[in-house]
Amino acid sequence: MSASTPTSKPWADQPLALIPTPAFLTKQHNMWISGASHMCNVHNVIFRGYNSIYLQAPHVQEADMDAFLGYCRAWCKLVTTHAEEEESNYFPEAEKLLGDSVFEQTHEEHDAFMPLLQAFQQYLDSLENGSHLSSDKLLSLMSAFQQPFELHFRNEIKLIASLATHPNAPSEGSSEQIEAEKKFDKWGSSSVTRSGITDVLMFFLYNLDSSYEDGLWKDWPEIPGPVRWLMPRVIGGWHRQWWKFASCNADGKRKELCLP
Repeated sequence: MSASTPTSKPWADQPLALIPTPAFLTKQHNMWISGASHMCNVHNVIFRGYNSIYLQAPHVQEADMDAFLGYCRAWCKLVTTHAEEEESNYFPEAEKLLGDSVFEQTHEEHDAFMPLLQAFQQYLDSLENGSHLSSDKLLSLMSAFQQPFELHFRNEIKLIASLATHPNAPSEGSSEQIEAEKKFDKWGSSSVTRSGITDVLMFFLYNLDSSYEDGLWKDWPEIPGPVRWLMPRVIGGWHRQWWKFASCNADGKRKELCLP
């Protein structure tokens, strides 16, 4: 299934609509627009993950329940560690750079959905195996955090992009700006890998749509071509059955979900 292949089946761009990147919307490029756009790509992977779980949960075959449970756990681990990394690294560093507590509302938004997400994670962790997974229970827990979860992930992108006009933002091209951008880029590239290679990183790659926004992000993140080709095919083989439920294939192309 390509971006243009007609299909009557829903795909992983609903019920949570994907977030347009600020770079695509504005055609501008500076530290904050680029940073917000890269963050947006991560958020869209998370949204595709949410959507793929939500849509496929009622239709998982008994033989695939263990794999689906692993897929759900990988998604939850990605979201949890992403939020923790933001709170412990990205937000403090950005506020230090700007000399302003710009993420106060963002902290409140985290607090609004994280306990509900933790209830979802606790349910998944309580299951001995996939045969005990209830799609009704799963969907109920997901619906409980959907609204504050979606609101936060959208608001955060708008906020980061808006920091380009903050009075304390370093001038574009200054040594301070260049150093800060390097630091944020390093954080962004390592935040997913620190979460887990065989589960979270592979989940990320299998839900990263290379055709999104007319292929603007087909080379993001910057991974050498041969390495990018090998990773899902070699490391992804560790949990090969999980990626049946992913929104994309090993090449980052959209694929049909497991729906009737």
